[in-house]
Amino acid sequence: MSRFLLRWAINTIALWAAVEFVPGIHHEGSGFSLLLIALIFGLVNALIRPLLVLLTCPFIILTMGLFILIVNTIMLSLTAWLAGPEVLDLGLTIEGFWPTFLGALVISIISGVINAVVKDASEEEKRPPKRVES
Repeated sequence: MSRFLLRWAINTIALWAAVEFVPGIHHEGSGFSLLLIALIFGLVNALIRPLLVLLTCPFIILTMGLFILIVNTIMLSLTAWLAGPEVLDLGLTIEGFWPTFLGALVISIISGVINAVVKDASEEEKRPPKRVES
């Protein structure tokens, strides 16, 4: 359960950064609605992204992994549609492909950096102490 909450917090921070730094991504709502959007984003990534990656595997291989950026863009676009005024009206709007692409890139970078820092800290705690042999 704590791993789920940690991933949710990381998604929320990354989405907030995308809203703040990418022109064309707007959030007109409360912090609670941003938490709900992050939850939707996490569910979309957990449920739909693996199938999409499997179906687009040849493109991912041909582009040496760069097509993953397009997959991430599709996931953010789907999240924006679900959280937008058409479906749940949580206040998220994205104006076109390039803001979605840049937002997905920002989210990927920020969540990757935070995950690396958090993973390193948790790995240090789990490692047994080194034995010094004389």
